[in-house]
Amino acid sequence: MSDVVIVGAGPRAVMLVERLLARRTRATAAPLRITLVDPFPPGGGRIWRYEQSPLLKLNSMARDVTVFTDDSCVISGPVRSGPSLIEWAERVRDGRLPDVRIDDPALTDEVHGLRGDSFPTRRLQSLYLDWFWRRTVAIAPPGVEVRWHPGSVQWVDDTPEGWEVALADGTRLSGDVVVYAVGHNGREPEGTALDVSAAAAAAGFVYLEPAFTADADLSRLAPGADVIVRGMGLASVDAVVLLTQGRGGRFSRRADGKLAYTASGREPRLHLGSRRGVPYRSKVASQVQGDAPEREVLTPAAIAELLDRPGSIDFVDDVWPLIARELVWAHYRELFTGHPERVGTTWEAFRATLRAVDGDTAALRRAVAEVVPNPLDRFDVRTLDVPLGEETFLDERAVHARVRRHIADDLLLRTSAEHSTTQALFLTILGSFLALGDIPVDRWSARSRAVDLPVTWHTFFSYVASGPPPHRLEELLALADAGVVRFLGPDLAVHLDPPRGFVATSLRRGGEVVAAALVDAWLPAPAAAASDNPALRELATRHGREVHVADEQFAGSLGRIDVDPDGRVVSRDGIAQETLFALGPFTAGLEAGAFTRPNSNALSLRHTDRVAGAVMAAVTTRRVAGIR
Repeated sequence: MSDVVIVGAGPRAVMLVERLLARRTRATAAPLRITLVDPFPPGGGRIWRYEQSPLLKLNSMARDVTVFTDDSCVISGPVRSGPSLIEWAERVRDGRLPDVRIDDPALTDEVHGLRGDSFPTRRLQSLYLDWFWRRTVAIAPPGVEVRWHPGSVQWVDDTPEGWEVALADGTRLSGDVVVYAVGHNGREPEGTALDVSAAAAAAGFVYLEPAFTADADLSRLAPGADVIVRGMGLASVDAVVLLTQGRGGRFSRRADGKLAYTASGREPRLHLGSRRGVPYRSKVASQVQGDAPEREVLTPAAIAELLDRPGSIDFVDDVWPLIARELVWAHYRELFTGHPERVGTTWEAFRATLRAVDGDTAALRRAVAEVVPNPLDRFDVRTLDVPLGEETFLDERAVHARVRRHIADDLLLRTSAEHSTTQALFLTILGSFLALGDIPVDRWSARSRAVDLPVTWHTFFSYVASGPPPHRLEELLALADAGVVRFLGPDLAVHLDPPRGFVATSLRRGGEVVAAALVDAWLPAPAAAASDNPALRELATRHGREVHVADEQFAGSLGRIDVDPDGRVVSRDGIAQETLFALGPFTAGLEAGAFTRPNSNALSLRHTDRVAGAVMAAVTTRRVAGIR
């Protein structure tokens, strides 16, 4: 029997199992045992586990979540379709999935009320992933055993027979092939975080370092205490939810339709700020009403032209200008074809103008001003990315009012049918993300790989296309009106003054805010060698290596594990190992997430299928060679 051991049992690991079983053919029909090792149950794993607050939600609509391949997937393995999250929920409530039992009345109500445009709870997503795991195991072909071993991997040793996987409970597992699929992990605190934590503790104040919000010890934040929250992305939104609704506060709809918040008295006072000074933009609720989005600038031909050139490709110089122009085209295509009554010429005429001036910001603004009378209908990439621009503010009250106005405007633009241009932008950014996957990793410049793609591009993509559900921003406004939340604005700087506490300032506004606690509300940066997962640390420092990149302009580390295009771990001497694999956010390359949107030829599904093919080939090679 051949053994495949998978370190991890979250969505990506279980999706890999499904692809392994889908790829099993007569040539690979020898007995096979697949063992997943994870302290958390398969499917959800740590991040999507069932045991977390029912207040926490996905930032994707139910219709936009699947773990199944479909006819859109360009893969070499067979397509095995299945229901998206909303289709699964519909089958559950219709009684067509008798193997799904829901004992929690709140989840039962959620299933019965779920629509395609609903934002499901993470606990419901956990049930969907659990069902996917159980279904995958149930339809495993004869001769295949799939099992889960609860526990944590401590180290992996190579042996003459293959690999030995050591667990914290003393168990030893043998594997012909080992795959690391540990998903998102935290990291050991180091450097500045350790210094701040120690200094805060010594002075009697509280510092919460970057962490997954469901795992953060928010109980350290006292009711009524002033708390500075640095960061306004998804982790920040989750923290606000748990510190308000999670402490007994409640939202209600007033007679005029406005959302209001009634405090429980157990909330801290939250002061929110960040580099941009505004939350991630709301997820879009409108639909495209004009011509379907299409790539006009970042086309396959444009990418082929970049690849034909000698030398490396630089994201900032070569690719970002194409993406920025593509966004301009997407916005105005939808405005002119979906809302022709709001413009002064035809799309055909303005399209010709775009071809002439879309790369010249000043000329484009002049051309737009002549035919688009409403400023809200005009589009500027810089304003999209940095909405407060270079504005300065007299004091905290002024900046709070300005951020509040921005959130209200963002909700209007991204949830109303008359502003469907935001949906066109969203789809275009997704298309640009997929297009970047056509550029081989080794063609990027060193700075692009180390900074521009994982930081600059990923941050922009998340800010514009992966923000919170609209109702979360509406709740943020209600919390601001109730005095529970205050906005500190852009370019936030925080330092610890031991006699007073944490002090927040900004060169963009007057005054300061002093608080007894600071929360750094963002996810830990990926750094395999500094991970809080011992198996991942060992992989980075023993069996594999973190990717270091260098060219004439830049040198640095990605903090991610080096793998080849098939997911094989590259050893410290630069050789791809035939029976050791890794996939997920801790590996080098363009990160694709795990579950994804249906009918999108998703990069995550394509990559998982490719890795599965290489794993099955490795299993077959070892069996034919008689090693097992």
